[in-house]
Amino acid sequence: MIGVYLYGDEREHRSTDGAAPGGVAMSSKSALAQRLAIVAGFEDPNVSLEQYRTPPELAAHLVHTADLQGDIEDRTIVDLGCGTGMLALGAALRGPTQVVGLDIDPAPLATARDNERKVASATEVEWVRGDATQVPLGPDGPTTVIMNPPFGAQSGNEHADRAFLETASEIADVSYSIHNAGSDAFVESFAADNGGEVTHAFRAEFELPHQYDHHTEEQRTVDAEVFRIEWSG
Repeated sequence: MIGVYLYGDEREHRSTDGAAPGGVAMSSKSALAQRLAIVAGFEDPNVSLEQYRTPPELAAHLVHTADLQGDIEDRTIVDLGCGTGMLALGAALRGPTQVVGLDIDPAPLATARDNERKVASATEVEWVRGDATQVPLGPDGPTTVIMNPPFGAQSGNEHADRAFLETASEIADVSYSIHNAGSDAFVESFAADNGGEVTHAFRAEFELPHQYDHHTEEQRTVDAEVFRIEWSG
């Protein structure tokens, strides 16, 4: 279940199927989720990178909401730590000028290219191998970052999402990011210290399959939060 809380006009942002603010017709959120359901996940996930497939429903909700806000169409979209391409491909289906999917691991990038052929989006995605924490690119024009960064749940990898937010603050004027539940104080503080402002936040559930040795359940649901941040830097 995904809902709006804390920020923004709830009446406007609960309407997540229909037309964009400018009146441009778009496919529904549910149709987008169905289209993304064919996106394959990680064949050999790397625990140190906290690699998990973003659920199609969550990806569709994030992208659809961003589109309603005018943050997708005719903009450059950068998916930091794109993995196998779930968020990048969702955005590519909504009329952006350009989409870049960036990941440090070449294996999921190869899967992302296969997924792109299956999804058959109108906008081509540029898949780039690089470190999302090192500001590897400087897009021109209006730019939206979308990302599902590592939550920092592994020992020695705490606050891994901070470095991703740092990159977003440097290359984008707006970003959407998925974080562990209870991250609101950290994200708000980080945004405020780096020329940004959290404008909207969403509760979400993230389904984690049994894919690492430390997992004891076949599947586990964890609470997550999605934040929209406007950056002025």
